[in-house]
Parts: sequence; C-alpha cells; structure tokens
Amino acid sequence: MELYTAFSSEVKVNEETIEGLQAVEYNRANTRRHIGAIGTDERVGVYYGITVVQGRLSVASANKTLDGLLDSREPFSVIATLRHGKTTRTLSFDECHMEDKGFDMAIEGHGRTVYAFTATRLREE
Repeated sequence: MELYTAFSSEVKVNEETIEGLQAVEYNRANTRRHIGAIGTDERVGVYYGITVVQGRLSVASANKTLDGLLDSREPFSVIATLRHGKTTRTLSFDECHMEDKGFDMAIEGHGRTVYAFTATRLREE
C-alpha cells in the first residue's frame, strides 16, 4: 500500500513551490465509443479516443502566480511530488492551461481559492 501525506508532499508550478496549498486533485479519463454489431443490440468492440486530464489546486487565500497564469493564458507545467517516509510518487502534468478559479470563505475561516486546469498529458512515476 502506498500512503502519502500532505505534510511532506509538495506541488510546483513552473518550478515554483505553491505556498499555502491545501489540496491537489486530478482526474484522467479516456474517451471511448462503443461499436455495435449490425442487426443486434450487443457491443462487439470499443474504440478509445483521447485522454482528458483535469486538475484542481486549492490554495489558502490566493496565489499571484496562479492568478497570473489565468490572466496570461500561457501554458505551464505542474509537478506534484507525493511523499511519505521513503515512498515517493511524482505526477507531472504537461502543457497545462488554466481553466477557471473560484473563491470561498466560511464564517470564522480563511479564504480558499480553487484553480482548475487541464493538461495535455499526465505522467506518473
């Protein structure tokens, strides 16, 4: 079993460590189409299309670097290094584009900004 802790993990955007990071989330999905046989309702095959990678970075209050990427529309990279003890896993998100950001703040809490991005590919090592 691989167990990672937020305390010892880190996320970098264009080699800059994101301070105040509260959460990193991602989803990688393969699009697919079902191929049906003529004259029957059964599937005879599956055609796989593109891989879609989406991610979210939740940051305490806000982050000027991430805000700048949303405004500039420039591509960027995200590298998440997940750690616990001697166990390490690296997630590399290539050719990312910022999609949107949202902000929330609850009573007696602090602000949190969630930055959503897409990536051309995800490499897991």
